[in-house]
Amino acid sequence: MSLQTLGYIGLRTKNLEDWTAYASRFLGMQLVDKSRGTASFRMDDRKQRLVVNETGDEAPGFFGFEVADAAALDAFAASLERHKVPFARGSRALADERKVRDLIVFSDPAGNRLEVFHGAEVTTDPFKPGRAISGFRTGPLGMGHAVLHCEKIGDVVPFYVDILGFKLSDYFLKPFAAYFFHLNPRHHSVAFIESGKTGIHHLMVETCYLDDVGQAYDLAQCNPESIATTFGRHYNDQVHSFYSWSPSKFMFEYGWGGRSIDPDNWTVEEITQGPSLWGHERYWTTPEQREVARQLRISNAEAGYRIPLNVMDGNYKVARDVCPWWDAQAPARKTG
Repeated sequence: MSLQTLGYIGLRTKNLEDWTAYASRFLGMQLVDKSRGTASFRMDDRKQRLVVNETGDEAPGFFGFEVADAAALDAFAASLERHKVPFARGSRALADERKVRDLIVFSDPAGNRLEVFHGAEVTTDPFKPGRAISGFRTGPLGMGHAVLHCEKIGDVVPFYVDILGFKLSDYFLKPFAAYFFHLNPRHHSVAFIESGKTGIHHLMVETCYLDDVGQAYDLAQCNPESIATTFGRHYNDQVHSFYSWSPSKFMFEYGWGGRSIDPDNWTVEEITQGPSLWGHERYWTTPEQREVARQLRISNAEAGYRIPLNVMDGNYKVARDVCPWWDAQAPARKTG
């Protein structure tokens, strides 16, 4: 019955045309369907990953989490029933709209609409990105992650851990409180920031090449006000990324190089080094929070924190050693 990945996301917006341009020409997703009130986008062989509906507001629509098969979906529904969580079976029409075989629908304590599904439709048609990118890192890791606002962490953690089966990855308390949860080797598929409100803080997608992120950063700098967080590297999930403001005024993180964790042998820890190893000046935080984050990054540099890159087969080459000191550290690198 275990949830496996974040499979798809739906959004509500007043600005469908802006979202169509942003998702395709900036993020590089493939626009596959557009009607008067809806646009859907591919990221890989799935028929759709992101669905944007034009409504009278700017808000989350739904978050779709995948299970293995019909038996797993039935088991998940039975678990919700045991925990007295109200849910509804999705209609055939809704399943067709989501391009899945079957699904159930319910809400979390913060009011977010959650959908659990199985049997996502795939296509043999090649993925055609909206701009020239290498592609997105998805597959068994899911489409990326969602970081959500919450009024109080304690209101949502028991629901996501004890009922939905998420596992806590880690957390930090400075410059703000954030808790990260995983389903698979992606460091987190969902996270919550205790901000006293609800809604989306940011969504993240991960590309296959660092150059994709750098080129998107160049595009974003054509409109500097669109950059919410500068280029940098996170300490906990080790992603290189920057954040831009989406047409719905929440942030979208565009990243590369996330770590892969071992979900079965993971030790939870409080991250005291702050959210970022370097970079990531957060324009959306208060001046006081920005100063705390900056001092944490400076402390990281003074402590000499360095983290190897997380690469995939085909997107890197091993450079020839040219430094005697570096060569002398080889035994330590292999055992460290």
